[in-house]
Amino acid sequence: MITISDSAVKKIKTIIAEEDPSLKLRVFVQGGGCSGFQYGFTLEELPAADDDFTFERDGVGVVIDSMSMQYMNEAEIDYKEDMMGASFTIKNPNVTATCGCGSSFTI
Repeated sequence: MITISDSAVKKIKTIIAEEDPSLKLRVFVQGGGCSGFQYGFTLEELPAADDDFTFERDGVGVVIDSMSMQYMNEAEIDYKEDMMGASFTIKNPNVTATCGCGSSFTI
């Protein structure tokens, strides 16, 4: 199960309203970064594949492929704005280490 924070829902709604109301946020894990894995985000209107996990909160749809879900189970998708900038973040209890720049992780 994935949790989507209030601030993430609000930001996703804003982005989708500007682009196309039929879009969903796809979150995925891919190889890369100095720690081995990194998260990716994209908007898509394609229907979810049979092995995708779909989550919805307050009208916002999030899709995660089955391979990525193995690494993200029980994670929270959040959105933060601070003096360093604004970005989506993943609070993932499965992560055992992150790199110095904070953009990649190890399970």
